[in-house]
Amino acid sequence: MMYPRLLIDLGKLRHNGEALCRLAAERGVADLAFVTKVFCADGEIARTLAETPCRYLADSRIENLEKLAGLGKDRILLRLPMPSQAEAVVRSAEISFNSEPATLGALSAAAEKAGKIHRVVLMIDLGDLREGIFFENREAVFAAAEQVEADPWLELLGAAFNLTCYGSVLPSVENLSVFLGLVREMEERIGRRLSFVSGGNSSSLPLLLSGEMPGGVTNLRLGEAVALGRETAYGQALEGLFQDAVCLEAELVEVQTKPSYPVGEIGVNAFGERGSYVDLGPRRRAIAAIGRQDMECGGLRPMIPGVTVVGASSDHLILDITQSSQALAVGDVVPFSLDYGGLLRGFTSPYVQRAYRR
Repeated sequence: MMYPRLLIDLGKLRHNGEALCRLAAERGVADLAFVTKVFCADGEIARTLAETPCRYLADSRIENLEKLAGLGKDRILLRLPMPSQAEAVVRSAEISFNSEPATLGALSAAAEKAGKIHRVVLMIDLGDLREGIFFENREAVFAAAEQVEADPWLELLGAAFNLTCYGSVLPSVENLSVFLGLVREMEERIGRRLSFVSGGNSSSLPLLLSGEMPGGVTNLRLGEAVALGRETAYGQALEGLFQDAVCLEAELVEVQTKPSYPVGEIGVNAFGERGSYVDLGPRRRAIAAIGRQDMECGGLRPMIPGVTVVGASSDHLILDITQSSQALAVGDVVPFSLDYGGLLRGFTSPYVQRAYRR
């Protein structure tokens, strides 16, 4: 076996996906999009998620969307398209999220060249200040809707927004009501109903669970909820979902007793950081063969009780195993839970292997 590696339980991911589909359907949200970005559209995981009742698979990168071809789900490009990649967008995604008239023009030309209709979702910025037409610029929202509606090679599928990812603004009854009001007026302007009204990402799940989600939302885009079994507004675990569908395993390459406070004059480390150390006396310490070049180590939590992370360099993860519930030796493998950043870096890293349980 090769380490470090991500140990991926496909059965637990399938369970999470199916449970979220049931949960949403029971509360009137019929169409879920499962986001494969954090997995880098891993083929085994994508096939597993495609077997659930979700309607869409979504990703932010064209390279990942290309991996999702042939799975029987419409593909959504979440990141705003680059005009220079318009032909690739039309080729690799049935649907894309948009906010710029110039990009819509490029997509129209690409769709005409390809001889197929491309579906568009307009992004509205509700105040998180990332992508989307700012909600107060109402006429710009309606002008974009009318531009798509009038284009023979584009189809206006619906509207969406994104919260918590940049400005940390939480979804609320108030901002969702503003969004839904814009959607209703958009529908009046074009003279028809929109089938895709996306009420956000995993941070919208608390509203759904509490019954406060305003009526009219037809879609949610869920990534972290599937991967880690939790919502992202408050970071709470979701009842009935697995939080350990993916874990990281790393092998120990050193186990020794050493002082807990560095010996000598202290400067900055290899990353220009000045460390903070507490003298706890001699401690049993272990080094795992994984570091900051391999992945984001700040979100790693040892799954063996009593083991704690002391710090990380580019190549090594330093652990305190003095109070470990297990006797650990060189060659032993330590499992770690991951936060979202660790999961993202782990799947992106060329130095982290993957293993699957079915």
